[in-house]
Amino acid sequence: MQVIVVGGFLGSGKTTTIINMGKYLAERGKKIAIIVNEIGEVGIDGDVIDRYGFDTKEITSGCICCSLKVGLRTTVTLLAKEYKPDILMIEPTGIAFPNLIKKEIELMNLGDTVEISPLVTLIDGSRFKHLMKEVKEFSMRQIIDAEILGINKVDLIEPIRVPILEASVQQLNPKAKVVQLSGKAMDRKFEALMQMLLPDLAGEKPVKIEKTPEKTKNLSPAAPKETENSIEASGVGSYAVEFAVEKRNLNREASREITTELMKTIKTKVLDLNPEFIGHIKLFLDNGTETVKQSVTIYSEDPQEDIINSKPEAKPSLKILSAVSNVKKEKLDDVVNSSVQEIFEKQEISIHKVEHTPHAHGHNHDDHEEHEHGHHHEHEEHGHNHDDHEEHEREQHGH
Repeated sequence: MQVIVVGGFLGSGKTTTIINMGKYLAERGKKIAIIVNEIGEVGIDGDVIDRYGFDTKEITSGCICCSLKVGLRTTVTLLAKEYKPDILMIEPTGIAFPNLIKKEIELMNLGDTVEISPLVTLIDGSRFKHLMKEVKEFSMRQIIDAEILGINKVDLIEPIRVPILEASVQQLNPKAKVVQLSGKAMDRKFEALMQMLLPDLAGEKPVKIEKTPEKTKNLSPAAPKETENSIEASGVGSYAVEFAVEKRNLNREASREITTELMKTIKTKVLDLNPEFIGHIKLFLDNGTETVKQSVTIYSEDPQEDIINSKPEAKPSLKILSAVSNVKKEKLDDVVNSSVQEIFEKQEISIHKVEHTPHAHGHNHDDHEEHEHGHHHEHEEHGHNHDDHEEHEREQHGH
């Protein structure tokens, strides 16, 4: 089993990139599993990845590298034993220190058959300047610890600026390999990253990653202060919440109208708290047939929309994950909840908050089984069949 950790700050494109990595590898006959980590009890990205036909295991209620080391160990061990993937990909939350997650896996002693690829950190090239302004120290830590730095979203950057950005990133971490990519495109740049991570796919020699004594020190597990404070160190307030939606005949246009108005309301209130925020606000309104997703990653951005097929027998629901720089969590809670109440009362749609019980982090085997059966697939039924995958893609119409 090959383990790939893909980190990066909120909104850097981790989920999109990992989905494309999964597609790329599935097309080459590989069996894929993905672990998704979210802040809070409400998982969102795992739902998205699951609908693309990959086996996902969500870990919520915190950051993998702080409160969930036992949960991560249990999850990785059970996936390796029961599901036996060729490749396990881990997407930490954007306010984690990914190097500590990689080190934790190295310390699990999973055996000679497990190899760990160089640590990837994605950087949203379109927001790099503002990233260095709003969350500089935290982002610097993620960049300095990386072994491969992926400058993502190059399609959103003026071509003349790309070499300058690449030089700046390389200067921050001279030992890392720097690659450019657009997580949405499976092009030559994307393939270059995949060959760095999995050289056997192309029959090439593995990429040699040099480690300085300083980097080795940074990767040391004997750094409890850093481990405990990654969320605090980020300076990001975060709040995740799920609502059950009582109305059952929402069509696509009504769902789009609601998410658009809700995002506009939340963003306006967040701008009052921090006019130059950076982070990630994600809304998922599932009408039972389709899910309308809207997301914003920076104060200056218009909401991005995607429409995804719902899971079978899905019930109407709204999920929101908000993580915003330099805003207190309590303020963010109030912004989200007041906005939801305002918009849904206006639409005369009844909703109620879904309470999530915190996961017990020392899962035993039965706990794992119960969690897995809560997904709409069991391990053997996930869509790794190539024909199923292509059929699903046609249904998605490119979303």
